[in-house]
Amino acid sequence: MTPLPETLSAPLVVEFPFTRSLGPVQSAFLTGLRERTVLGVRTQAGEVLVPPVEYDPATADELRDLVEVGATGTVTTWAWNPEPRRGQPLATPFAWVLVRLDGADTALLHALDAPSPEAVRTGLRVRIRWAAERSGAITDIACFEPYDSDGSDSDPAPEPVPHTGAFEDPVTGIVAPARLDYTYSPGRAQTRYLHALTERRTVGERCPSCAKVYVPPRGACPTCGVATTDQVEVGPRGTVTTFCIVNIKARNAEIEVPYVYAHIALDGAGLALHGRIAGIPYDQVRMGLRVEPVWSEDGRYPDHYRPADEPDADYDTYKELL
Repeated sequence: MTPLPETLSAPLVVEFPFTRSLGPVQSAFLTGLRERTVLGVRTQAGEVLVPPVEYDPATADELRDLVEVGATGTVTTWAWNPEPRRGQPLATPFAWVLVRLDGADTALLHALDAPSPEAVRTGLRVRIRWAAERSGAITDIACFEPYDSDGSDSDPAPEPVPHTGAFEDPVTGIVAPARLDYTYSPGRAQTRYLHALTERRTVGERCPSCAKVYVPPRGACPTCGVATTDQVEVGPRGTVTTFCIVNIKARNAEIEVPYVYAHIALDGAGLALHGRIAGIPYDQVRMGLRVEPVWSEDGRYPDHYRPADEPDADYDTYKELL
């Protein structure tokens, strides 16, 4: 029996800036935080929602009745975070808390600066610790901190005060960085596939039931639900089954637009894989074009595919792979 190769794994990061414009309610809320003012919105039923929303979650009515609520509140539930991650509000262990601010009927999620989980409890009175520098973002609330003005667990909740929502230089849009760090392991089937690519071979796996050859292999046939262990070398040439023309340049990509990204059915494969087409004007790429791989400089994977010196494939030979 051939020994299995060591299963691969690699750290991966998905990161992008998320840009959104703000409506009048969210604009007032975030601008208010910059000015150390917390705004909620009142529904027709009289409830005060913090953070505010622009439409009533119960009736879908448009909401515009802004009110100012307190900077103190009560913890309604919590969870301890013993190992803060990059980008979280505090660098030391803290509690995630839902806080119902005085005058509000809903709770706001944020961090509570507490020395230990024993110092946190439902019903704890807390207050906002404002960030030293504020720009009109939820991070203008640096965190919450325990607060007990009179030695008791409860203070009279003040009534929310009507507010116009008008501020100088209002915040009209935000850019929120989104990032996901994780470790990816391709599993045994794709590990074998990746090891074969380093030898400039493309290896798929055949389903013992339907005989379809999957490239890249998945370890099991998604149609029949059985393991695919029979390795099959396919390609290296293939046929363009369908394609699109890319006209928007991706950030940090060295590929000049326009270029073509295609589904390519390698010879012997039961489904098409993705690949970039080069070596031909983008407006001459067509269904049925026969292509061959051009390997990366380190020889670890096909960098792109170029036209092969062959006639186009007949439609009937790839119509089931569209």
